[in-house]
Amino acid sequence: MKSSLLILADESARKDLEELAETPDLTVEIVHGASAMLERLRAGQWTATLLSLGLAEQGLVERVATLDAAGALLLSTPSSSLTVAILAERIGAIAVLPEPIEPAQIVRHLSALGSEGKQVPLPEGAGAGELVGESAPMTEVFSLIAKAAPSDSTVLITGESGTGKELVARALHTYSGRAAGPFIPVNCAAIPEHLLESELFGHEKGAFTGAVARRTGRFERADGGTIFLDEIGDMSVVLQAKVLRVLEDRAVERVGGESLRPVDVRVIAATNQELPIAIDDGRFREDLFYRLAVMEIHLPPLRARGGDVRTLALHFARHFAAAHGRPITAITEGALARLEEQRWAGNVRELRNVMDRAVLLTGGDVIRSSALRLGDATPRASALSEPSAPSGYPPSAALAHVEADHIRRVLDHSGGQIGRAADVLGIHRNTLARKIREYGLDGTDAEGRS
Repeated sequence: MKSSLLILADESARKDLEELAETPDLTVEIVHGASAMLERLRAGQWTATLLSLGLAEQGLVERVATLDAAGALLLSTPSSSLTVAILAERIGAIAVLPEPIEPAQIVRHLSALGSEGKQVPLPEGAGAGELVGESAPMTEVFSLIAKAAPSDSTVLITGESGTGKELVARALHTYSGRAAGPFIPVNCAAIPEHLLESELFGHEKGAFTGAVARRTGRFERADGGTIFLDEIGDMSVVLQAKVLRVLEDRAVERVGGESLRPVDVRVIAATNQELPIAIDDGRFREDLFYRLAVMEIHLPPLRARGGDVRTLALHFARHFAAAHGRPITAITEGALARLEEQRWAGNVRELRNVMDRAVLLTGGDVIRSSALRLGDATPRASALSEPSAPSGYPPSAALAHVEADHIRRVLDHSGGQIGRAADVLGIHRNTLARKIREYGLDGTDAEGRS
């Protein structure tokens, strides 16, 4: 695609910059004064405009930055400084080039602009605290939330870290009859074991050293609403028994107390662990599991959500642009393609952080690939970097049979190692363990291997 570049530079730079005219598919015009530059900008559209700060006063730079005809803006300066960096950030320049200018640097930036493709406008939509997704797995999640929300049944939410389990819990509360009541989250993995009991159930004065006053626990504070027990798989078996008693008696007993206190609370729990495996290992009570999993909602990892990376990226860009007061209106196709290439080991949480950073690093109104800073991110694994999974199935086979047979072959190919097999299949090892049980493949002895 042919590009055009308008340059404001002095006569001494003409010889070097004229080399750009030899670049294929590039039209270059060099002007030496502000009036000449503005006249050329009024005359037509340019792919990019390069301004030498040695010639251009700040007022001219800021005026050019407001003209759509200028296209992408590049600055050049004989000496870099914080003042120049702040100016470039404010006007949305895509680069600040040192002088004397190397033509190859300009060509590189123009090539990057060309590879970005068209600009995708940011959507109007839900706030950052709402679930977003259009893929088939998320459509199923939305359906389960809609079915489970109106009831008071316990719900167990499973999925890898960063998939949005608390968002699901909040949605279940928001669309329930308890929406006017409190939503009380508790991260069971973040509170030391010796404090978690008091945090959940409260304590009486003098119950233990340091208990100088009576304290109401989270269950009592959630009365009339919902308590969300996040990472319940990290809770000790002793405390699990006490949570089970609350579910059965609908009442709590404070630490150091002698009587039960009725509570009207809905319990929603979440974990990134495979609880049936924890049950087999003696780390989780089977009776509590069945109490919690009246309804189970599994959140898929981001890598299994089809086109949702794009949808979420646009959503987060819109949110953070508003939050940070940035005039961002679009993301380039090139940037979205880069995002879709990643594995997203940290799932939605990782993508959210990347987009927050990208908004902060974007000075103009369009997020480009360079603002994503994905150099340290993990790309989606290719067939060349992983052991290839065996293939070849009769077309008439049922889908479940195909999947079970595929898992069996990959497990054999991986020597029965569930971690390696999960990597080949592109799913979390806990998901694979669940499928092994569902399809009766336990004879592979894969669950016991890492």
